[in-house]
Amino acid sequence: MNIPSELKYSKEHTWLRTEGKTGTIGITDFAQSELGEIVYADLPQIGKQFKKGEVFGSVEAVKTTSDLFMPVSGEVIEINTALKDNAPLINSASFTDGWMIKIKLLEVQEAETLLDAKEYESAVS
Repeated sequence: MNIPSELKYSKEHTWLRTEGKTGTIGITDFAQSELGEIVYADLPQIGKQFKKGEVFGSVEAVKTTSDLFMPVSGEVIEINTALKDNAPLINSASFTDGWMIKIKLLEVQEAETLLDAKEYESAVS
């Protein structure tokens, strides 16, 4: 299982990459493997704000649908439009081309409450 050390992780299996006050969010390798083949991603509109822990969208796999939870509070500034026509990118490249949204962090310090790679690995082992 791939768990990049430079990212932060939520217990709900989303990852966060921060660059200043911008965050990129996706689902973890563990989550996509548990869901199976992802066929659709329902993502929010640009400008929508979410608090940490709120549902920001969902992914639909062949056999199930799963909600996506915000790892930190933020305002959506970009969505990965490539997923509209190619949701399987989430399976094949969950940490790169399969990212879901970019946000403006509303409370930067919340990122420090997330799990690091070793803590996340322990949580899913």
